[in-house]
Amino acid sequence: MSKVLLKVSGVKVAYGGIQAVKGVDFEVCEGELVSLIGSNGAGKTTTMKAITGSLPLAGGEIEYLGRSIKGRGPWELVKEGLAMVPEGRGVFTRMTIAENLLMGAHIRKDKPGIAADIEKVFATFPRLKERREQLAGTLSGGEQQMLAMGRALMSRPKVLLMDEPSMGLSPIMVDKIFDVVRDVYAQGVTVLLVEQNAARALQIANRGYVMESGLITMSGDAKQMLNDPKVRAAYLGE
Repeated sequence: MSKVLLKVSGVKVAYGGIQAVKGVDFEVCEGELVSLIGSNGAGKTTTMKAITGSLPLAGGEIEYLGRSIKGRGPWELVKEGLAMVPEGRGVFTRMTIAENLLMGAHIRKDKPGIAADIEKVFATFPRLKERREQLAGTLSGGEQQMLAMGRALMSRPKVLLMDEPSMGLSPIMVDKIFDVVRDVYAQGVTVLLVEQNAARALQIANRGYVMESGLITMSGDAKQMLNDPKVRAAYLGE
């Protein structure tokens, strides 16, 4: 059996009086690519923020590497190998591409390793290499998404959470982003991918979870879910 790296049990998150996440359970095992799909407003992003400590829990438990991370902040969790590429990219707009990548490695002290990893990011995203001294705020949406992914990889994560990486991008850029998600996973990084593009997310995943109105309503093998009539009707437009 694969080791469970991330376990979410009965998690509830509320905004004021509104319960956005109503008791969610799922897990991500070492070496998996797991997709969490669902329509806009289902509670996917809220769940991701709760996992990374950006939002407080109203109930439930989150375990990472077998220990509770309830109340821990994003900065602490990055040090332990849990990193997130947030929805909306969140790049440092007034810093250059190179400076953004260095920020991703702020927890590391191994200068030769950091330099090698920057070159690895540039090999994955040649467009970033061409513009390495350009301010991040002047990049296109797709380029900013590449930079956000590259910056997260600079921390050498054990588990990488990606929140809607394809949102708002052109079809060509969506293809590129999904290729990169596949490559990152192939390099041995465990991935939890939140996506509205259900078909693409399930095509590259081992397992999937469907979230509706703050609850997990379905889970299983990703390829089987792709062929499930309910999933196809609700999320693949069939």
